Amino acid sequence: MMRLVKTHDSRSIDFYSADVGLELELPFALSEISAGFPSPADDHLELKLDLNKALIRHPSATFYGRVKGDSMIEAGIGEGDILVIDKSLDPKEGDIAVCFLDGEFTVKRIGKQDGGLCLMPANEKFKPILVTGDSDFLVWGVVTYVIHKTR
Repeated sequence: MMRLVKTHDSRSIDFYSADVGLELELPFALSEISAGFPSPADDHLELKLDLNKALIRHPSATFYGRVKGDSMIEAGIGEGDILVIDKSLDPKEGDIAVCFLDGEFTVKRIGKQDGGLCLMPANEKFKPILVTGDSDFLVWGVVTYVIHKTR
């Protein structure tokens, strides 16, 4: 079972650690699910899928964060979504990452602008944030998955 243990909250993200000690294997359809024309359904669900094993490569370095705000809405990340964040990955340009900037956490796409590091929102209402030498800045972790409700 995937349990979340709250470790920290901020204005833009609430953080949770991953408790991967319990297994919860859920039925997993053998065939792919068509997003186009319907395909014949399997009568039997034979495989099992443990979301802890499927979503987490580095358990001791993985955390969850619940998103507050809509600066990344055009990247499919909205209010209340859960981010799977891996702190062991080296961030690179184009990654969506949770960053600590001047005392606040934020989730943005890592980019370059005018030869410098820039945090790029995915909402035209927000401007890119240029990270300068005077900034207190750290890439806290790279977002590997986004979990969101459809209802």
